[in-house]
Amino acid sequence: MKVLIVDDEPVLRRLLQTSLTSWDYEVIAAPGGAEAWEILRRDDAPSLAILDWTMPGVDGLELCKRVRALQKPTKPYLIFVTAKARTQDIVTGLGAGADDYIIKPFNRDELRARIQVGVRMLDLQAALAERVRELEEALARVKQLQGLLPICSYCKKVRDDRNYWQQVETYIEGHSDALFTHGICPECRVKYVEPELERLRQRRREEG
Repeated sequence: MKVLIVDDEPVLRRLLQTSLTSWDYEVIAAPGGAEAWEILRRDDAPSLAILDWTMPGVDGLELCKRVRALQKPTKPYLIFVTAKARTQDIVTGLGAGADDYIIKPFNRDELRARIQVGVRMLDLQAALAERVRELEEALARVKQLQGLLPICSYCKKVRDDRNYWQQVETYIEGHSDALFTHGICPECRVKYVEPELERLRQRRREEG
């Protein structure tokens, strides 16, 4: 998975990059919010980003807001790693669109665990998006038949919206993507087919 690190402190940026690389993540580093914004708005943007809050120009808070406003079906998972430790700061950061919040100085194992949570969340989102896509494709292939259909009690023809009577299969084929193949059920075979076959055999015996 591709992860973006955004921090204007070179030492901390290298520390984060070394840690994530050792955990087998593909790492991209940006020295500030403006550079990170250009990366995150791309179609091939990293799936997860670790952001500092206090940066010159575009700070982490503004970056969060911009990312959440992107017109994308899936947005990156955002983790704040910042020295801002007040409860109100945490509330503000999460309210701006961050998915998680870690206070500096951070524990390396905690950071790894939080990133793993983010990965699981992204996997769930991807699975859900795929399921939604499958359902949308299924619905696109099916036209719903709705309402009451007048049907003849004798011949079983149905009446359409133009007051024409037609066979059930003709009506359904015209209002859905379904196609019919004809067969004979066991009950009709006993009731209709076998007597007809017996009459044909009897006629042949009489003619012979």
